[in-house]
Amino acid sequence: MRLGRRLLRVLNPHRAFPECRQPMLVISPSIRIPLSEISLAYIRSSGPGGQHVNKTSTAVQLRFNIGDSASLSDDIKLRLARLAGSRLTQGGDLIIEARRFRSQEANRRDALDRLSTLIARAERPPRARRATTVPRAELRRRLTGKRIRSRVKKLRTRVVMEE
Repeated sequence: MRLGRRLLRVLNPHRAFPECRQPMLVISPSIRIPLSEISLAYIRSSGPGGQHVNKTSTAVQLRFNIGDSASLSDDIKLRLARLAGSRLTQGGDLIIEARRFRSQEANRRDALDRLSTLIARAERPPRARRATTVPRAELRRRLTGKRIRSRVKKLRTRVVMEE
């Protein structure tokens, strides 16, 4: 079973980057996040599962501090904070909880994959909005509709008879 939409690669630092002595989460060729910047906590998962769910901590809570990350540019940090929404704490921690699978390892991969996807989305700058004008036909239709509506409302007024 394949987990996630993108291939998660945690590099072996000794082989790929001899100068770097820590494993990294590779998001794109330009973005590599050291796993030391990511905190993983294993918590109890909710829902059905009987005794198994009560005894094991299979859900994963991933914490990544956006502000303290040296591997992200300021532009990416701003876009990531906007994309994170309610998953961002006031302290700047991005919290992702993964509890979809029954195994801890699968949930860990899922959480890292979701973080990777979110950062990849934040990496792409939004497209610039091109200003457009309203077509004349549309403008005419709107004004015609307003005129008709205005007449309907005028007909609702009380008619005063002059003597």
